[in-house]
Amino acid sequence: MAINGDKVNPTSAAAVFISTATLRHLVTHASLIRHLHSTLSTDIQSPARHSHDTSPSSSLILMPSWSLSPSLPYVGVKLVTYHPNNSAVNLPGVHASYALFSSLTGQTLATMDATDLTLYRTSCISALASKFLSRENSKTLVMVGAGSLAPHLIRAHLAVRPGLKTVIIWNRTVRKAQCLVEKLQKESEFEGVIFESNGSLEEAVGLGDIVSCATNSEAPLVKGGELKEGAHLDMVGSFKPSMMECDDEAIRKGRVFIDNEAALVESGELVGAFERGVITRDNVVGDLVELIKGEKSGRISQEETTVFKSVGSAAVDLLTAQLVYETFMKNQVHG
Repeated sequence: MAINGDKVNPTSAAAVFISTATLRHLVTHASLIRHLHSTLSTDIQSPARHSHDTSPSSSLILMPSWSLSPSLPYVGVKLVTYHPNNSAVNLPGVHASYALFSSLTGQTLATMDATDLTLYRTSCISALASKFLSRENSKTLVMVGAGSLAPHLIRAHLAVRPGLKTVIIWNRTVRKAQCLVEKLQKESEFEGVIFESNGSLEEAVGLGDIVSCATNSEAPLVKGGELKEGAHLDMVGSFKPSMMECDDEAIRKGRVFIDNEAALVESGELVGAFERGVITRDNVVGDLVELIKGEKSGRISQEETTVFKSVGSAAVDLLTAQLVYETFMKNQVHG
């Protein structure tokens, strides 16, 4: 396998630990989006994730994956803890570790703090979908939620839609949205982009060419009737049937795409819509791999509403870990 033309031998080195700080120096949202675009159609085996409730509000999730392709000789597993009440103590709700093994020898190649890995991969999948589904001339991004994933989603969407000039952030706690606006305004990479917060979700949604949602809401936030003509709705927050970030009308009026088939049984927006007869599974147009391969058409008009629902996958974790590990090893050789 190779990253940027540099071959990496996954059996030639001792196991390494890649910290969050190191990971942030190894990948950018743009580099990961390019990597996922070129590799997501690789033959990867990903059994259903294991999810165990460790308390009434928290859970442990195990996500294994491996590849049968010579270009991706890895086995990996992500271990995730979900504690939604962590915001009260100013901590992310999701923490994760990733273990990467050689599929050739079974030896451990790397362990890495996968909390940021998850943030990168989730946001970059949304942005990759947006590349196919949002309007190329999109000017306004509405970010629903101001948690740890929000700045990643903003960066990733800007990477594929550099014409975005305004980012509006809404959060249930208004001050949290304001703080994120203030933080992003100070960063030089966003020169020319206007950041603002809006306490009215209805008003904000109506302004968005792209509306991206990252919340753990169990009640619909985005109403389909408030989406502007030609909007693209991106949702990454819900991952179990009790959670939902939009109402049935948004699902009914949109051409719906998913990241993978797990969304059909895990996403509250879709599971609920199926149960209520709003749409059927056959109305889901396709998944991200089909878009990449050209087997399904993305946006087909400037006026249509598009919807992308992502629940995450072990396959994308493996590909992200590949980029992180191989870039790390390449840097070690060149260093």
